[in-house]
Amino acid sequence: MKLKNYMEDVVLHVLPDILKNYDGICKCEKCVFDIAALALNTLKPHYVVTEKGEVYSKARELYNQFEVDVTAAILEAAKLVAEHPRHDTD
Repeated sequence: MKLKNYMEDVVLHVLPDILKNYDGICKCEKCVFDIAALALNTLKPHYVVTEKGEVYSKARELYNQFEVDVTAAILEAAKLVAEHPRHDTD
């Protein structure tokens, strides 16, 4: 297993479920990746190397505060991207 920021997996897993509930947010690839990047830049990274570390990280997801933090970061990022999209608006 390689060194990885497990938060990337979490954000990319949660993001589609959040976005499907909001009509005013662009869901093109560029905007989705911008939202993910902004959210990840505000969240504390959680690096894992071993499978045991990944299992621990998945168990940690069950805590309510963890879910609230990820959701809040995604929603704030989505708001920023919606206000200033980088894609063509033709």
